[in-house]
Amino acid sequence: MIIADKKKIIKNQVIDLNKKDLKTNEELYNKDNYKEHSVSKKEMNSSNNNSEEIIIKNENENENEIIQEYVPKISSKIKILITGGTGLVGHALQKIIDISKYEPIFLSSKDCNLCDYEDTYQLFKNIHPTYVIHLAASVGGLFKNMNQKVSMYEDNTLINLNVLKCCHQFSVSKVISCLSTCIFPDKTSYPINETMLHNGPPHTSNDAYAYAKRMLEVHSKAYQEQYDSNFICVIPTNIYGDHDNYSLEDGHVIPSLIHKCYNSIQNNEDFVVRGTGKPLRQFIHSLDLAKLMLWSLESYEKKDPIILSVDPEDEVSIESIATIIAKTYDYEDRLVFDDSFSDGQFKKTADNTLLRSYLPDYEFIKIEDGLSKTIQWFIDNYDHVRK
Repeated sequence: MIIADKKKIIKNQVIDLNKKDLKTNEELYNKDNYKEHSVSKKEMNSSNNNSEEIIIKNENENENEIIQEYVPKISSKIKILITGGTGLVGHALQKIIDISKYEPIFLSSKDCNLCDYEDTYQLFKNIHPTYVIHLAASVGGLFKNMNQKVSMYEDNTLINLNVLKCCHQFSVSKVISCLSTCIFPDKTSYPINETMLHNGPPHTSNDAYAYAKRMLEVHSKAYQEQYDSNFICVIPTNIYGDHDNYSLEDGHVIPSLIHKCYNSIQNNEDFVVRGTGKPLRQFIHSLDLAKLMLWSLESYEKKDPIILSVDPEDEVSIESIATIIAKTYDYEDRLVFDDSFSDGQFKKTADNTLLRSYLPDYEFIKIEDGLSKTIQWFIDNYDHVRK
């Protein structure tokens, strides 16, 4: 296992996805001591050159004669590279991945510039992963997507191109790449399903990001058709949880609102939410998504994209999210909506019928429980969170 940080490690476990008992979610959520496996370039250059001295008996000589030989240290674990491994979903994977089975390498942006092909090539050359979970992306909330379209398109296009190209060049057995439901057509019928991804242009508020992500699916399919590569895409709905980006300007809606309400309390001012609060979203907790991504890696055999989402009936309004956050902080009486700001896309209701055909009994973390614990994590880690 390649390790770069000095945090404590706990034994991880693979979760029974069909298990109905939600205590498993609670137990995992409260495990704060886990290891972040980030790989440095120095370690990458040395990881393939490890050897150990062992004593073996030479059966062709006197049975009492012992010789010493150096043999390569061979791990029986499956090497799995997680790009974007120190972000929101990467941290969730760190909590649940089975380290008795896998040798995970959780890659951060500090370890490799995935926008640079030579850097990416050297990374794959030194690691030679069997599997890749591709999470790395340049992401942000509504206003970052609206105001930084060039960088959102170019950075994501380069990252995805370099990662998939190197996965092919180094014969990676399976790749799970992460898309988003925000890349679906703006004008469409609901609920949206996997077959509707390219049926029209995305919403103008995030079109640059959306087209870059759509090309990741096109690129994966091209490798499937030309080389029979096992490169598939999963499509989660809005993700939230610990270790998110809580930036007020660049963060997604839930972490931004959690941070904004905290600041409002500190400054004794109204908790102002941009927009009307009427748009609807499906939110999936990062732990649920991490478990479903591992299931996709290990058990999903089709090469078509699959939506990983809570059920359509669990869709909630931004107003409801803001109200839950305000109530958790005991600050509901100061909640205000500023309708001079854009709402963005009104709804993106996703159909998870395909997922449910495989996992009909899977129970997701309830939004109220997930928000409560995410808020508490933010408060407890305020000095260190991304903000």
